[in-house]
Amino acid sequence: MLDKLKPMTVGQERAVNVLRDPENELVGLFGPTGTGKSLLSIAYGIWAVENGKAKRFIIARPIVDVSTGETLTPERLGDMYYRIASAYLGDILGPYADSAYVEKLIKEEKVVVTDVSYLRGRTFDDSVIFLDDAQNVQPESAAEILIRLGRGSRLIVAGDPIFQKPVGVERDGATLLREALLGEEKAEVVDLGVKDIVRPGARRGIRLALELRMRKRTLSDAERYIYETARIFAPDADIITAVEFRADKDALGIKSENVPDALLVVKEGQLGRVVGKGGERIKTIEGEAGARLRVLEMTLDFKQWIRALHPIGWIQKHIVDADFAGPELLVQVKRSEFGAFIGQRGAYIRLIDRVMRRLLGIGVRAVEAE
Repeated sequence: MLDKLKPMTVGQERAVNVLRDPENELVGLFGPTGTGKSLLSIAYGIWAVENGKAKRFIIARPIVDVSTGETLTPERLGDMYYRIASAYLGDILGPYADSAYVEKLIKEEKVVVTDVSYLRGRTFDDSVIFLDDAQNVQPESAAEILIRLGRGSRLIVAGDPIFQKPVGVERDGATLLREALLGEEKAEVVDLGVKDIVRPGARRGIRLALELRMRKRTLSDAERYIYETARIFAPDADIITAVEFRADKDALGIKSENVPDALLVVKEGQLGRVVGKGGERIKTIEGEAGARLRVLEMTLDFKQWIRALHPIGWIQKHIVDADFAGPELLVQVKRSEFGAFIGQRGAYIRLIDRVMRRLLGIGVRAVEAE
């Protein structure tokens, strides 16, 4: 099963290598939808059963009502629960495995698809346990699964701590499990990002999800004035939101004129409509709003977001990567320019972090590139 899959990104290749390494008793795969977390984990689990590496492959996955956010249980749904759970397995494996063969494995109980609560009070030897959609699992339940690991067993955890975590939950099960696994012996965590998305439509869906977050955010009085002013003088532009951060600049002691007072975020391809020929529109908007503005096109290239906020114009050339790592946006910067990037006492990275949290609810962390 696993041999049929060819990793399509560097992150997926690392995930396969980590799964194949028997020294890794605990494996965490975290990242946005469409990066292959479930497919690679299930492919490994079936491969382990096929090759005698495990007696059983147990898939524990919460089923959540997307309209209410309520977790659905076997007690409530009865047989429907297992039909839904099995359909999920078929959807993921579709092009890679014969459905009759998968059904045979399920009938022989070599592959078991179940609710997380099924694992409580039991011990599993010589098994691969896969906890999927960990963002929807209570951290206590996740810890219970670790307790149940017996001899010769492995645990794989997959989750999306950014886009699919429950609304209003600051620290979901995927985030907490990722943090726990990072400190465990014989454990390996693989963070997958936007560059690892391979499922058709997932990239567009994530871009729309981020856009909706910004459109839903409550604007301050200053932000609403900037937003409405921009709409008046650029009526043909699709403006998503405005975020103002003069108080943050003052609090962090940032005096540079290269840092704007606010950002206008617009749909991709709309920047020229806000700026206008020769910049006359943006100059008018700045004059009416009484603020220095910068216009940012909605994109999944997060280097552009950093460039829009950072006071050093050439710093983008020294950013190696900017992508998701767990619940944060991780910016990797060349070691030689790391100090210039974070600023004195970390003022620049603190500003970027505050603005991104306000815009998207996502924090930012900077590290020296390996």
